[in-house]
Amino acid sequence: MCCNKEPYILVFGVSVYDIIGFSYQKFRSKDSNPGRVRVSFGGVCRNIAENLARLDLNTKFISLIGDDEKGKSILKHAEQFNLDMKDSLVVKGESTPTYMAILDEQGEMEAAIVDMKIADMVTTEFIDSKAELIKNAEYMILDTDNAAIVEYILTTFKDTTNFILDPVSAAKVAKVKHLVSYFHTIKPNRQEAEVLCGFPLNTIEDVRRAGRYFLDLGVKNVMISLDADGMYYNDGVSEGIVKSKKVKVVNVTGAGDSCVAGIGYGYMNHMDIKETVQYAIAMSIITIVHEDTIHPNMCRDLVNEYLQNIEWEEVIFS
Repeated sequence: MCCNKEPYILVFGVSVYDIIGFSYQKFRSKDSNPGRVRVSFGGVCRNIAENLARLDLNTKFISLIGDDEKGKSILKHAEQFNLDMKDSLVVKGESTPTYMAILDEQGEMEAAIVDMKIADMVTTEFIDSKAELIKNAEYMILDTDNAAIVEYILTTFKDTTNFILDPVSAAKVAKVKHLVSYFHTIKPNRQEAEVLCGFPLNTIEDVRRAGRYFLDLGVKNVMISLDADGMYYNDGVSEGIVKSKKVKVVNVTGAGDSCVAGIGYGYMNHMDIKETVQYAIAMSIITIVHEDTIHPNMCRDLVNEYLQNIEWEEVIFS
């Protein structure tokens, strides 16, 4: 029996320790450049989980970290938002996934090193040890970083758990194309949707055709991000496109992560699909107007404030 009585949403994925160096002047290779170094915590699913926890949702995050100081700092950071990471896999003697980049004076990347050695160390035995946690989750959010483990989770728990897919990228989502029917919800962008359905999405009718295609496969809710053109949604009953009036973009990094968190919040609060999409878009807007990947003041009150002030444009298909 599972001891978790309060409903919760579950996220599974890698946590990443980000180290970014910004050069103050013209970058010189093979030399020491004056600038600033910034450390932050990333990883698509970690970002989603933090956004959810900041909304005061009961959020559990099964992650993968090393038993180093970087991993410990990620765990400590999670405690600030009551993000439950106690079921994470801590790999002894290994480094927490790390991304280190150097940006020139224009903000363009000069070089980067990615240490993801432990990303493939999750085993099916580890997943089995979390069976009750997975079975009793209201929803479970997955990305496509480890396609083999994603397939194992989907096929093992298909009858007990509602899965939400964040595709991450067109290249990575290709590896789980054959698994689309296992998902309750998918939230691809236009390019990722094209990979999943196998035809181009050049027109709105193409997008609608893709929506019908995914529903026919068994997906319950389809949401396709159309960037500046808004977000398409279809649950087999309601179909349309929602967009907000133009906003000033500061940093698009993390917008997709907060959007998925917004979907999770909508589901956990029993919103209908259009309300859920609007909530997700509001969280994305909050994210892109700030330089940080996760807005430092993200919370329910801030999202509600934005929802009251956003000017919506809608297309509803009858």
